[in-house]
Amino acid sequence: MANYLRVALLFRTRLEEDTKVLNAISKYNRFHEQWSAFVDDEIIGSKNPDWILSKRWDGIICKYSSEELLTKCLSKGIPCIDLTDNRKQVSGIPKIRPDNFAVGHKGAEHFLERGFRHFAFVGFKGEQWSEERRDGFEEALSLLNHSCHFFDSGYPNINTPDWDAKEEEALNQWLKTLPTPIGIMACNDLRALHIINACREGSLQIPEEIAILGANNESIRCELTNPQLSSVPLNAELYGQTAAKILSQMMAGKPAPTDPVLIDPDEVVTRRSTNILAIEDKHVSRALNFIRENATKGISVNEIVSKVHVSRSILERRFRKFLGRSPQAEIRNFQVQKIKQYLAETDYTLAQIAEATGFEHPEYMCVVFKRITKLTPKQYRQKFVIPD
Repeated sequence: MANYLRVALLFRTRLEEDTKVLNAISKYNRFHEQWSAFVDDEIIGSKNPDWILSKRWDGIICKYSSEELLTKCLSKGIPCIDLTDNRKQVSGIPKIRPDNFAVGHKGAEHFLERGFRHFAFVGFKGEQWSEERRDGFEEALSLLNHSCHFFDSGYPNINTPDWDAKEEEALNQWLKTLPTPIGIMACNDLRALHIINACREGSLQIPEEIAILGANNESIRCELTNPQLSSVPLNAELYGQTAAKILSQMMAGKPAPTDPVLIDPDEVVTRRSTNILAIEDKHVSRALNFIRENATKGISVNEIVSKVHVSRSILERRFRKFLGRSPQAEIRNFQVQKIKQYLAETDYTLAQIAEATGFEHPEYMCVVFKRITKLTPKQYRQKFVIPD
């Protein structure tokens, strides 16, 4: 019988992000050495290190760790990787975590691309990862001389009666003081739902008055709310495969990185909550909304003209005035963003991606993609593959 390496994985499988990271670890494992893995999905080993360490392990990956567990792994000589999202690092234990500063930057860029002039950030007071995302958001805006409004309070406490109602009322009162239209980034998707609920209570229109962006891209949470929530995804694929690769190297006796490894986020997944441009021209705004809802169906500029009730020449001039590009270029840009998403997140063939993004022929899709991105689809997809 093969002598497999025994690896313990401390993850909460009920959380979508954790499942995505585990799937990435599994994917790496399929194409490299095969582990015999145990998933501690209640993270008992973090709370009771002696329990998990009573068994023999060749390596451990902790999405939720404790200093006691990490210290005991060191003393026993067990290669261990800490994926906990905080800055604290136990010397000798590699740390991999999201680049939260870059998450904030990505959120600010998303709103800037849509022409917003007013911005806000809603976070959780005292949560390090939230404050890092806030600081990244604020810095990206300050580079272009934009200011930012802020709201934060403690993390939800299930033991506090009527916490949700009180929080939504406080948010509601704060939202009424803001200029509109405004782009608001939340520190995560849960926090974004608090804003959506507060807007609903205050009869504020999303995204026309308040555009809302979450982070982590928990698809169930994002897609089951109304309106559906745009979000900055963490790169779970790179996160998991990087952890698996480093652990494999450590189990082979190679040195581990001493500095934290920060994982850049993916491109924003745009849904209805930010699917708008802050443009005063009603014809351009209406045309842009139509493009975002229909670009992957292979629409033409003439179809846009018929929907917004303005001549093609006027629409072309106004697009160039407000956006610096033509309606056709906007259609292509939106299609290319969707192609990027499919290349990064799926194993779809080029023919399948072409069909899903409104191209009749995959060859033409590849020509358009390279013209805009300067990369072939294969080269772009390769960016998301962890090298041996």
